[in-house]
Amino acid sequence: MSQRTYNQLWADVHLELSRLLTEELPAEPRRPEKDRVVFFQRLAMLYVRYIQIFRQLEEVYDQVVHPQKRQVIRVILDGVIGRVLEVKNEMVEKEFSEYHYMDDILHDLKLIPADLEIPIPRYFISDRSKELQERQTMLTEILKMVEVTESPELLMAKDMSQEEAIKIIQVAERARQGRLRAKLNEESRNMNRMYRTKDPGTFGIESAAVCIQKVWRGYIQRKRTKIARDQEMIFLGMVMDPKYHVACPAEITAQASEATTRMKQREYEDDYQKSVVAVTNQLRDVEVHDMSKTMKDQIRQWFIECRDATGSFPDYPDEENGGSALIFAEKDPQQLMEEIAAKEEEDSNNKPKGKEEKKEKGKKEKGKADEEEEEAGLKMLPSAFLSDLEVGHKTFVDFWQTRNESRNFNQRHEVELIKEEKRKVIEAEIRVQVDEQMRQELAEWKLVVDKDKGGKTKGNAKKKKGSKSGKKKKKEKDLTSDRTLQSLCQELVEQGLLKQANNVRLQDYLGDHSYLGTTLRQNDIEPMPSLSDVRQVLSLYAILPLGSQVVHEKAPLIKAILLVGPGGVAGKYPGKSGLAMMLHMVFKVARLLQPSVIWINDTEKMFYKKVPKEEKELDPKRLKKDLLKSLKLIKGEDRVLIVGTTKDPLSADIKSLCKMYSKIILIPRPDYGSRYILWKQLIKKQGGEVTKALDLSSLAKISDGYTPGHMVQVIQGVVTKRRILQQANRPLTAVEFVAPLAKIDPVFQEEEEALKNWYAKTPLGKKRIKAATGKEEEEAPVKGKNAKKKKGKK
Repeated sequence: MSQRTYNQLWADVHLELSRLLTEELPAEPRRPEKDRVVFFQRLAMLYVRYIQIFRQLEEVYDQVVHPQKRQVIRVILDGVIGRVLEVKNEMVEKEFSEYHYMDDILHDLKLIPADLEIPIPRYFISDRSKELQERQTMLTEILKMVEVTESPELLMAKDMSQEEAIKIIQVAERARQGRLRAKLNEESRNMNRMYRTKDPGTFGIESAAVCIQKVWRGYIQRKRTKIARDQEMIFLGMVMDPKYHVACPAEITAQASEATTRMKQREYEDDYQKSVVAVTNQLRDVEVHDMSKTMKDQIRQWFIECRDATGSFPDYPDEENGGSALIFAEKDPQQLMEEIAAKEEEDSNNKPKGKEEKKEKGKKEKGKADEEEEEAGLKMLPSAFLSDLEVGHKTFVDFWQTRNESRNFNQRHEVELIKEEKRKVIEAEIRVQVDEQMRQELAEWKLVVDKDKGGKTKGNAKKKKGSKSGKKKKKEKDLTSDRTLQSLCQELVEQGLLKQANNVRLQDYLGDHSYLGTTLRQNDIEPMPSLSDVRQVLSLYAILPLGSQVVHEKAPLIKAILLVGPGGVAGKYPGKSGLAMMLHMVFKVARLLQPSVIWINDTEKMFYKKVPKEEKELDPKRLKKDLLKSLKLIKGEDRVLIVGTTKDPLSADIKSLCKMYSKIILIPRPDYGSRYILWKQLIKKQGGEVTKALDLSSLAKISDGYTPGHMVQVIQGVVTKRRILQQANRPLTAVEFVAPLAKIDPVFQEEEEALKNWYAKTPLGKKRIKAATGKEEEEAPVKGKNAKKKKGKK
């Protein structure tokens, strides 16, 4: 598509965004909603509409080449992502569930389930491609160094069990017998050919010809019948025409144009950055002197006007209040003096003055509590992103919407815009220097004209600075301040704590949409989430916050996620000091290489109710306290996420587990739709061909209870290289997968029910049960006046 098309799409996005902003920021605040269902429907509608805007904006940002437009789009895109995360957080708090089903809203908006899929912004990787490449090369070099240092003797000295040894001997012996048998068969065939010297005769030739004709005619007729049936199915619309399976020339051209557009983006961005440097240097050389002179003249004029209006020279505004920027606002000298005096009063009022103020504050808080009781109901939480969206939308409307770009066909950067932006930056830099000079000049004027008021303002300013500097927080001790990042990574690789991750996309986590979720919830049956739901939740909780620094700082902070589904570090750093050193190194490297994920496998071992005898020597619970301390040190600016996985959460203490992990995601067995997609895609990925001979529907039906890992294991065992070569003569069938599948134990219904019962004991699960039984609504009004009586009775 052309740049004009993407500009029009951007304008359409802002039209929908303006409607959403008018709904979310009305002139008069909305009254609290008492009906939880109605309130959730409002949230769900906002969520779906913001996702549509997110999908369109991501496409626009990926293809627009104008560097200055991309900056504005990026701000709005980050704001929309953050707002999606905020609405999702509210939906979880109001419905008490991590998974939501919105089939009715999709039906009303005429959307399909694919429209709810969370896209992963492509700029997450494209903007950091160089950094990621450097990290990859560093890690590969470290891994090569570690492999070289490992001695080959240790690799050879592997212990082998008796069963493994017998298996190897059996394989070797059976291979020997097979080769010998094949040799004997070949010799017997050669002997038979030697004895066939009899003349076949005319009768034998005719029967052979008839046999060949029979086979050939049967083959041709079957081929014609198959072609006729396929054409009939295509005509009826039951089967897709084979020509549509291959990408058409238009699609290939579109993909090539998108790739060239991305290359053009990088070229235009480089030119823009060079132009920014050149324009900034030009402005510094030409306009700095005039700017400085103009500022000083304006400030001197302000001094004189203030003295004429008030009878004395004013106090110069502090740097914290904006310095001389307050002077350049369109206000009278009297108004500026009043503003400065009001700010000083506020600073003095903020200091604690004893018990009387505390009592007054207590009375005010009680009054507020009474008001809240009067207006009981559900309200939207304050947003950290709506103001950014409003500013971004205003920028588009005021500047880009009506801008004439007929002369900028190639969508290059505009120099005048750069000058406007950089003038403001240079003015801010000059203002700091001018303020210092003018403060001294004002002090000299005061000494000359009114000496009595000369030194008061300076003393007050010093006191303020001193009081603020006193409140300093303790910094975390750096135990490895003398070590480089590469040395830390090398040690973690050597100890097996840092590993190379596989290059896997989220799209590879296959799964179908849950089509019965809404129906089951309407009948008071809690559905198990589908793999598609799990994929969406992981996108929202892990990938989107980690991908953008702006989003991570403002969005609801998620430090740790626990993945629970069917299904430690010990000995390397002994003692408390060794454990502290290990955790410090892991978190330090995670912060330096952010965004990063710290994966803890079998995390239930740290929270055992009772440690098994065979694991007592390892002491898996020793990480528990120190890990919780390290978790508290993760802040909004640290794009670090802890992901724990567990197959046996029942063996862990649920209270301490929930303290560690704020989000617990239950991963279910795949349903029928997901199994069908998994079998089809995994067989194709392995190199197999899905034909009519392969009954995927039956295969998906009989594999109920098996996980995607089981399916991968079976497919790798059946679709071997030899079997791929035989597919032309002997297509794959469902029967071939049944025998190896039967050798694996599935996840039975009882295990899944046990996990569901365990999840019901988590904080979110308890709230969900209370809301379903109606207890939550009964307990809600008790929080006001009657709460003290209940406490007294206890």
